[in-house]
Amino acid sequence: MARKTDIYYYGEPRKFDPNFRGPVQKRSCTDVVCCVIFVIVILGYIALGTVAWIHGDPRKIVYPTDSQGQFCGQQNTSNANKAILLYFNMLKCANPAVLINLQCPTTQLCVSKCPDRFATFLDARNTPTWEYYKQFCKRGFVLGSKTDIEVLRDEDCPSMIVPSRPFLQRCFPDFGSKDGVLTIGNQTIFKDGDNNERSVNDLREAAKSIANLLNAKEVGMKIFEDYANSWIWILIGLVISMVVSLLFILLLRYIAGVIVWLIIFCVITAVGYGIWHCHWEYSTLSKKPHANVTIADIGFHTDLRVYLQHSQTWFIFMISLSVVEGIIVIILIFLRSRLSIAIALLKEGSKAISYIMSTLFYPLITFFLLAICIAYATVTAVFLASSGNAVYKVTPADDQCMYANQTCNPETFSQSNFTKACPGSQCMFAFYGGESVYHSHILLLHLCNLFVFLWLINFTLALGQCTLAGAFASYYWALKKPNDIPACTLYSSFSRAIRYHTGSLAFGSLILALVQMVRIVLEYLDHKLRGSQNAFARFLLCCLKGCFWCLEHFIKFMNRNAYIMIAIYGKNFCSSSKEAFFLLMRNVVRVAVLDKVTDFLLFLGKLLVSGGVGVLAFFFFSQKIPGLQEEVPMLNYSWVPLVTVIFGSYMIANGFFNIYAMCVDTLFLCFLWDLEVNDGSLGRPFYMSKDLKKILKKGNRS
Repeated sequence: MARKTDIYYYGEPRKFDPNFRGPVQKRSCTDVVCCVIFVIVILGYIALGTVAWIHGDPRKIVYPTDSQGQFCGQQNTSNANKAILLYFNMLKCANPAVLINLQCPTTQLCVSKCPDRFATFLDARNTPTWEYYKQFCKRGFVLGSKTDIEVLRDEDCPSMIVPSRPFLQRCFPDFGSKDGVLTIGNQTIFKDGDNNERSVNDLREAAKSIANLLNAKEVGMKIFEDYANSWIWILIGLVISMVVSLLFILLLRYIAGVIVWLIIFCVITAVGYGIWHCHWEYSTLSKKPHANVTIADIGFHTDLRVYLQHSQTWFIFMISLSVVEGIIVIILIFLRSRLSIAIALLKEGSKAISYIMSTLFYPLITFFLLAICIAYATVTAVFLASSGNAVYKVTPADDQCMYANQTCNPETFSQSNFTKACPGSQCMFAFYGGESVYHSHILLLHLCNLFVFLWLINFTLALGQCTLAGAFASYYWALKKPNDIPACTLYSSFSRAIRYHTGSLAFGSLILALVQMVRIVLEYLDHKLRGSQNAFARFLLCCLKGCFWCLEHFIKFMNRNAYIMIAIYGKNFCSSSKEAFFLLMRNVVRVAVLDKVTDFLLFLGKLLVSGGVGVLAFFFFSQKIPGLQEEVPMLNYSWVPLVTVIFGSYMIANGFFNIYAMCVDTLFLCFLWDLEVNDGSLGRPFYMSKDLKKILKKGNRS
């Protein structure tokens, strides 16, 4: 029983209920107001998606757009057979913005194919090459209607063309290499629009970002080929990781104690060896006169090896490790019973999963719901981003134009004052947007889409936690296991969570979504202020980010335990959070021990599964497994399937072990309630396992 001070600070222990036989069956709806708000938000989210679908046009993202705001390759238009975009002056595209929206401050024209040769306007205008060159000029341009200077100033034709190839439906220079020298069309020197000789390196420096895109494309194609050749073996590796994860969880019933105590023994041994090694180094260096200098006399050195040449450094290491060793031993002496409880609960969790195997397949439902949320949010974001009409900006021929980057109308641009004040300027397509009320609130709608997406994601995860908690609680409160475990345990728990506690789950996920939204805003501000010289602002922002990171993890921990209490007793979110918090605080030492032991054991399990399967994959793709050398596919990069298998194995193990962690947490809260409410008498028997009764020296009287 708790002390009076515990009752005062952390509430009274739960009173015995003779009618309680596991998760409460007769319950009522909780947090109805939040449930109604949640439903209204979902309906509003559907309306947002509908409005975005009406106003948006994904073609604006799929198809490239020329300087007149027309799509390249769109059917039933003059550009139907011209699906590739050509930049008139590629040298103006040397801008990081190219990587973002592929827009350049130069005329862009839809063409049917990219240039395959070198040519300049000045050289081609009076030669047979003009028949080939004119297809890259603006529609309606007639040679001789303007002077050469006016043609190049108004960009009626590109000043030069270079051999290019299509990438992302745009013509990019076809960079190559010959004897280690960068080339275009096997040439290292070419003439620009002014007939000046230029090096390929000049174009490379100007279009460096585009060259990176091309390199990324080549690497991407090779990676795609590797996936196409090795996907079967990747799938086999993931299946192996799934089987190993399941076996590891089931075997924890027998090896949990061995693993935990073996880890503790290894830690103590490792620290002890460190103490011995530091003492040996200290003794050896003490015999050398030059090594007895104090650290204060050495001063500050960036090369840390300097300090290792002096005995005082090893003496400090030895004292520090001795203190650590003493703390570990003292903790083990005083917390050995709590550690035994944690091991017993880990074993009991494995047993519970073996009796309710359906819980291992519930992540498929969670994955399906998450996929729906992600797909809907992504589609909505795409349609929102493609909403609006084409916006045109003034693009001057030089930097002296006072109207540069101002909004213009291409239909009336030739009669406006822009062309008089800025000769050679053009009205070019810039982006999609508008001045209407809807378009002026696009950013706000994007934020709404992000917030509701976070809310739905957290709700989906909360539903899974509450469902699993109800199933595992049914196992714990079955007096005679497995005979008293209810049939269709997982389905019953899922039905209770959806029918009665949608509002409570929405409430908890709403709080978490708000904190996550604030964290995203702080990350955005940090990105914007990264180059700021205001040290105080950066310090304050760093503190806020750290505080909200801690707050998010604390809320996740409290929500997890609140959902367990909701699944068992059917109360609202606030009451369940309060009871869970007070219960955990009344047993704070046990909570700390169990939490750390469970986290470390599951982390070790994830490393064993992903590392073991990764090693197996490494030997296979390295052709080091006898009898399977001929089965290894030809690969450009052997690390592609290897990294995929390791990452996929870790994610699969993480999914299985999250179920196990939820099981252990549920059993732990049930165990604490069991310990407070029951006394082992005939009318109030303990529901805990035999191992826990033995550790606590408890028992049920016949």
